[in-house]
Amino acid sequence: MLHVTLQPNYGIAILEPEGALTEADFLEAKGIIDPYIAGSGGLKGVMIYTKDFPGWESFSALLSHLSFVKEHHKFITKVALVTDSVMGNLLTPLVTHFVSAKVQLFAYSNVESAKSWLLEN
Repeated sequence: MLHVTLQPNYGIAILEPEGALTEADFLEAKGIIDPYIAGSGGLKGVMIYTKDFPGWESFSALLSHLSFVKEHHKFITKVALVTDSVMGNLLTPLVTHFVSAKVQLFAYSNVESAKSWLLEN
C-alpha cells in the first residue's frame, strides 16, 4: 500500500509506502496528484517517507513505478527521500541521472529537515 498525502497549501506530496508496492498503488497516487498538477502546474516537492524500502509486489508493479516517475518528474521540483534503508544510498545517485528534480537523501528521523528542504526556494 502507498499512502499519499497531498499538502496543497505547501505544494508538496508525502508518499509513505507500506508493504510491497502494487500497480494499483501508482494508479491511486496518480488520481490524487494529477489533478493538483493540472491545476497548479506542478509540485514544489515530493517526500518519500519510509523506514525500509518495501520493494514491489511484481515486475508489473515495478514497471508502473517507473512509468509514474517518467510521467511526473518534469512537474516536481524536489524529491526528499527520507529513509534508513540502504537502498536510499544506492538509489539517490542513480535517480538524479534520470529525473529533472533535485533529489536529496535524509535519515528517517530527519523528516522535519526534509520538509524544510522541500519548502526552501
